[in-house]
Amino acid sequence: MNTGLLDGIRVLDLTNVLAGPFCGYQLALLGADVIKIESPDGGDLARQLGADAALNAELMGASFLAQNADKRSVVLDLKSADGKKAFFDLVATADVVLENFRPGVMDRLGLGHAQLRAAYPSLVYCAISGFGQTGPLAHAPAYDQIIQGLSGLMSITGTKQTAPLRVGYPICDTIGGITAAFAICAALVRRGGTGQGALLDVSMLDSTLVSMGWIVSNLLIAGQAPIPMGNENATASPSGTFATADGLINIAANKQQQFETLCDLLDSPHLKTDSRFAEREDRKRNREALRTLLEERLITQSAATWEVRLNAAGIPAGRVIDMASALQQAQVQHRELIARVPLELKERDTIDVMCSGFRVDGIATVPRRPPPRLGEHTDEILEAMRAEGCQ
Repeated sequence: MNTGLLDGIRVLDLTNVLAGPFCGYQLALLGADVIKIESPDGGDLARQLGADAALNAELMGASFLAQNADKRSVVLDLKSADGKKAFFDLVATADVVLENFRPGVMDRLGLGHAQLRAAYPSLVYCAISGFGQTGPLAHAPAYDQIIQGLSGLMSITGTKQTAPLRVGYPICDTIGGITAAFAICAALVRRGGTGQGALLDVSMLDSTLVSMGWIVSNLLIAGQAPIPMGNENATASPSGTFATADGLINIAANKQQQFETLCDLLDSPHLKTDSRFAEREDRKRNREALRTLLEERLITQSAATWEVRLNAAGIPAGRVIDMASALQQAQVQHRELIARVPLELKERDTIDVMCSGFRVDGIATVPRRPPPRLGEHTDEILEAMRAEGCQ
């Protein structure tokens, strides 16, 4: 069921691969009419990406399916006069233009912000790029891993022995997409009151650095350079990943009372008065010794058993599980985070896709239509536009 927060809003989504399409998908889940403008030579590159080769061959790769439900697809050659005219006419019906080309590409096509806003001053124009529209790196190519490295993120991921490491999914693309969706919604609120459009310049590098607030502030304000700490929490101990009888468990006994309760629960009350562990800073300095002593008790029972016992005692804890197990959790199912949508493909009539990470008035954000075939809605949308223009 759609939440309707963006009902009546039309977004022209010219983006490819991840950051932009993820942004457009979040807007579509909120009710926006997102029209995906794709090139005739294969469309979004993500159509050819993913773990299922058969889907890639049909230009419906898993990477594309993950973030393009609820959109409609129109094929336009923006290098041709006819394609440019059709796009310009579509802008007349739109509230938002979303693109993630390198800076200057849309201007060279004659379809950049200046040209469009001159004709449509209320237009919200959002450009997502690796480094932003200005600055010495503005025209440099960028992928997620490039941003991970240049943001410092990799330098603090892993342990002293293994860092720098890439985060296990395209986190910078995702953060960039969320940032863009947030900025677009804010611009639409202002436009609703003033009629004024906006130029939104979203940088993946900027967005990633902003997301590392505590890490950055410790350096800027306290002069403390971050170091890779693996699964440990720099702000507290015991707070990290611990071995049990059958696997790992995360425990976050960040408060003094939680630490003392943990000691009692593990039948180790003497640790509360041990001078190495009595106070927060003592425990941080002696975290490895404390880990060893706690794990001597934790390995006597399973991670699932400890998870229940610790949480019941007010100590945040959770097993370390794989992705398949994560998706199958009762909590995830209860939140309706995964939606099943129809898909007319060879040997496949449905797919499961992720929704937004929030509910609106108790309602989950579920897509209304499946991801589109390349150009599936070209005739439908262009004919409707022409009909409207004739009225």
